Amino acid sequence: MLNMDDKIKIFKALGNETRFKIFKNVFTGGYACSIDKTQPQDDIIAQATCVTSIAENFDFALPTISRHLKELKDAKIITMVKKKNKIYIEPNIETINEIADCFATLMKEYDERMGYQFDNTK
Repeated sequence: MLNMDDKIKIFKALGNETRFKIFKNVFTGGYACSIDKTQPQDDIIAQATCVTSIAENFDFALPTISRHLKELKDAKIITMVKKKNKIYIEPNIETINEIADCFATLMKEYDERMGYQFDNTK
């Protein structure tokens, strides 16, 4: 369970435009590594998001992208796994769900305080 410091760290990490864009595209599948023809077609890691794929979309050096990714990883909203010479990135769904639940709770409390009927289908 995320404590208040964890939540603040997430919002600070996403408060940077570049990190937000990176996170959004990692989360929505906006990046994909080049297909490694030597890997079996059912090998998901051959099509995963990797640091070099992300860097190709920005005018920053690879170390700058790596620092942004480290902040997102430290905020626990992405996970990074090293396989051979590549680092693969995935969204941390557990953390994202917890933040979404946090907003749903805030909306419910707001709606109740204001006399509205909470509707989480919006």
